Amino acid sequence: MAKKTWKKSATWMAAAAVMTGILAGCGTSSANAQGSTSTGAASAVNPHPSVKIAFLMPETNTSPRWEYDDRPDFIAAMKKLDPNAQIIYANAQGSEATQIQQVESAITQGAKLLVVAPVNGFAATTIVTEAARAHVPVISYDRLIQNAKVNYYVSFNNVEVGKLQGEYIAQHTKKGGTVVMLDGAPTDPNAKQFAQGAHDVLDPLFKSGKLKLGYEQYTPNWDSQQALTEMQQALTRLHNHVDAVLAANDNLAGAAIQALEQQHIKGIPVTGQDATDAGLHRIYYDGTQSMTVYKPIYEEANAAAQLAYDLITGKKPPASLVNGTVNNGAMNVPSVLLQPIVVTKANIQSTVIKDGFTTWARIKNPAEQQ
Repeated sequence: MAKKTWKKSATWMAAAAVMTGILAGCGTSSANAQGSTSTGAASAVNPHPSVKIAFLMPETNTSPRWEYDDRPDFIAAMKKLDPNAQIIYANAQGSEATQIQQVESAITQGAKLLVVAPVNGFAATTIVTEAARAHVPVISYDRLIQNAKVNYYVSFNNVEVGKLQGEYIAQHTKKGGTVVMLDGAPTDPNAKQFAQGAHDVLDPLFKSGKLKLGYEQYTPNWDSQQALTEMQQALTRLHNHVDAVLAANDNLAGAAIQALEQQHIKGIPVTGQDATDAGLHRIYYDGTQSMTVYKPIYEEANAAAQLAYDLITGKKPPASLVNGTVNNGAMNVPSVLLQPIVVTKANIQSTVIKDGFTTWARIKNPAEQQ
């Protein structure tokens, strides 16, 4: 199921204009400075009254996906299932406190379901507690809320993401080579799963001596400046003897590559994730990044919308949709675990371009898309 992202900006702007007009006509206020409410036209055939669903995202600093992919994809999918649905959208901009306020605001506005990608998965139990008091179900989106009873979890198979990165490093690093690992935010449960998958592949090689783990560090908030500092420290500690970098996402990969270039180190494998335009540019045009892991976000948004619709209407989700469970410390959460895809220079056309996830123009000039 491909979506045409090359049309997305124009489509999203048009949709936003329509939503703004609806909001002005109805006198509905936004949830906060980072929030908005989207309503659809009434449908005569819709069997149930309008319902409000909150879609609460974590930040925009380290990835553009939340605003430019997840938000429009989820709204479009939800509107297709239920034209009457009202979407309360908010982005916490990296603040746990702000996200809690947005949850409270959404519930006050009458949200009957929360779809939440937590800023901090380990501190987000408060979100579930607030929702439970109001008898509002919670779908944990992309990042798993820990130690709380959530209704569903929708994400990609994050352990598999790490395995794909680890396998690339294993296959493309010289024998006896030294590997640096930049693992992502320690507050993001996904980062722990990425690292778990990578270690599942690489630890036997580290133990046998076929590869060496020279340096490993988690990067607070997935911050690229912090990752740059970490990579510089790794190079100093290892006297520039680095043969591969397992970077958990494209943002960290970009920082690692900057540090490598400062020391005139080229031609070593560097992994990434998210298939960002900047990452794809480094893969195809610069040759400084070796691969990225592509996660078709529209699949994730569609799955979340289907679960939301089923919860609201009291239906059981299709058996083909919920395909696993993930333990979050409190329960085995029924989960939709989607499959990630390795992207290299060789298959950009047949993956992210074919799917309409991005375009060659965006990849060639990623800075112009910011």
